[in-house]
Amino acid sequence: MAKAGDPRRRLLVLVPCPYQGHLNPMLQLGAALQSTGSFSITVAHTEFNFPNQSNHPQFHFLPIADGLSDADTSLRGFVSLVLKLNVNCKTSFQESLTRLRERTDWQEDIACIIYDGLMYFAEEVARELKIPCIIFRTCSAATSSLYNEYPQLQEEGFIPLQDSKALEFVPRLHPLRFKDLSIYKFEGFENLLPLLERSSQVGSSVAFLLNTIECLEQSSLMKLRQAYPVPFFTVGPVHKIAPPLSSSLIEEDESCIAWLNKQAKNSTLYVSLGSVASIDEKELVEMAWGLANCQQPFLWVVRPGLVHGSEGINLLPDGFAEIVGERGRVIKWAPQQKVLAHESVGAFWSHCGWNSTLESISEGVPMICTPCFGDQRGNARYLSHVWRVGLLLEDMERGEIERAIKKLMASEEGETVRQRMTDLKREVIHAIKEGGSTYDFLDELVKYINAL
Repeated sequence: MAKAGDPRRRLLVLVPCPYQGHLNPMLQLGAALQSTGSFSITVAHTEFNFPNQSNHPQFHFLPIADGLSDADTSLRGFVSLVLKLNVNCKTSFQESLTRLRERTDWQEDIACIIYDGLMYFAEEVARELKIPCIIFRTCSAATSSLYNEYPQLQEEGFIPLQDSKALEFVPRLHPLRFKDLSIYKFEGFENLLPLLERSSQVGSSVAFLLNTIECLEQSSLMKLRQAYPVPFFTVGPVHKIAPPLSSSLIEEDESCIAWLNKQAKNSTLYVSLGSVASIDEKELVEMAWGLANCQQPFLWVVRPGLVHGSEGINLLPDGFAEIVGERGRVIKWAPQQKVLAHESVGAFWSHCGWNSTLESISEGVPMICTPCFGDQRGNARYLSHVWRVGLLLEDMERGEIERAIKKLMASEEGETVRQRMTDLKREVIHAIKEGGSTYDFLDELVKYINAL
């Protein structure tokens, strides 16, 4: 692998999708590539959700005018906002890059543009400016492979999805059922389908990057390599190969680590449903009483907006804090990687976003899976039925919650699940060490970019 201090430093321009689950792996990838000594990093980011630059002094930032109104950003429509960004950002991104290349004091050439697949306007600009570009998918290989199947499923009449078929297996996509698809009960799926199809096209991209691990998704990766005529680099989990960085868009409550220090090894349940997913007030109350009744210590993230339009914590039921006492800690946001690496954490109740999934696997923490939307359903299916390192909990009812927690954290079956997750952690450690697949792919990627 290239070493720090290499005198040749070329510029990489990263174009992340401006949501936490997409921004994190892109910045981690940038930090990993920069740490090789071969590149400097410029992050081209929309004005929407623009990161705190002071947290990333090692990067340059290039704002992209996105033309979004307050009304656009206040609406919770992820698909419509991403579609609008792809229309609004193309011209401003192209103008910014052109100015960057024309600066007389600029000593570095642009080696390539690495863009999140959802920000496909970047590929169009790269093609027009004749700059090499590489697509980076922040989801799993299984999810990427699934997106390629949607057009044929629609042609075969399986889409729109029918509730009567929810539990049936999807043709060519075993073990996924129709209810595990990202478009299941997704309002406005007619806009989602073309977005997923367009974001999966490599276009003029010269390579395909995935935040996954060879040992975890061999069959899905084989499908993708057959489908795309470009080199594939599996560089996950990127958070394990990157120097530590803080890319949270929400302020993290570090005080929870001191609380975790007081808990026994593997005793604590960490609960977080991610940065975007939401539940209703009734589900929040059922979660609260399930946690209160399970008798396990817990660290629960109740972020503002978890219940739409609310701070969340103010909706916790009367008597909850008194019953739980010091056994539970409720915070607005956690330094998740530090929490999962803490020896007191014995399980993770998660929405099963891909970042959370990889972070939990990397630390050997078994999971309770409550997917909310999008690729979370498919991830939960793989966690519970393929890798068998998690328990599926779809019914937000206090009795079901209590039973799931006790099963995972205080039963022989739960111990078996924990052992399987420990085995997966061991494979991740091997992958990121010298001679492992991720280590080798990062090395090959550096050489590939420098040869462009």
